[in-house]
Amino acid sequence: MQTARAVPAASVLNLRDLGGIALGPGRQVRSGVVLRSGQLSGHDPMHDAAVAGLGIRTVVDLRTADERVSAPDRLPPGARLFVADVLGDDPGVAPARLRALLADPVETERLLGGGKAEEMFAETYRKVVLSARAAAAYRAFLDTAADGAARPVLFHCTTGKDRAGWAAALLLLLLGASRDVARSEFLAVNPVMRVAFGPSVQSYLDAGGDPEIASAIIEVRPRYLDTALDAMDERWGGLDGYARDGLRFPDASLLRLRGELVVPAR
Repeated sequence: MQTARAVPAASVLNLRDLGGIALGPGRQVRSGVVLRSGQLSGHDPMHDAAVAGLGIRTVVDLRTADERVSAPDRLPPGARLFVADVLGDDPGVAPARLRALLADPVETERLLGGGKAEEMFAETYRKVVLSARAAAAYRAFLDTAADGAARPVLFHCTTGKDRAGWAAALLLLLLGASRDVARSEFLAVNPVMRVAFGPSVQSYLDAGGDPEIASAIIEVRPRYLDTALDAMDERWGGLDGYARDGLRFPDASLLRLRGELVVPAR
């Protein structure tokens, strides 16, 4: 199943162009206009030609204030920064603390052993869908994606897998992708995550850490997305209700988003 095209950037983790993803018979996402990634704190604007060539106009940062202060973005040339904080400044929220969760195997086992790591991440996805703050952040992201003057848009969180993963899934669904297509893109980041966190995971395992906990922390799982979709269905009756009543995303903006990001399949 078609997933986003990985962009071979030297200094940005998980950079992916959603263009080309199938939206149904004869339709796909327009290329080069909406991209996802991990944080840009390590980006080298002067020497990373793959990023410079994208012509990014807007970077949407989904991270908390603490994350932005500790690892500020280095923007591509000509890009402006737009903050859409999904989680707020809750230090206990899992997606903002990935490396910290691997730092102490004994404490991590106490807190997250016995399947609790997966439960914690799944519950975070549920909260992201039900939270008014997160809804405001995702609406702001969608508003930006719908604005032709703001594109190309690059949206990101810390690693590009959780907050950015739901953003990508949501955008694809609103553009007309099936849930299977959205799920394929959601899961497609896992190989990159395993490589990026390989040293941290190995240190954690060498110190006696549980590989199941490490996997639940650094990867995304089908259950995570399914939990978000279930919350959307239970609270708002599906995607249309979530867009209208949860995100309060205007119909005119949705029509513009679809009109400008959906193109004939090649």
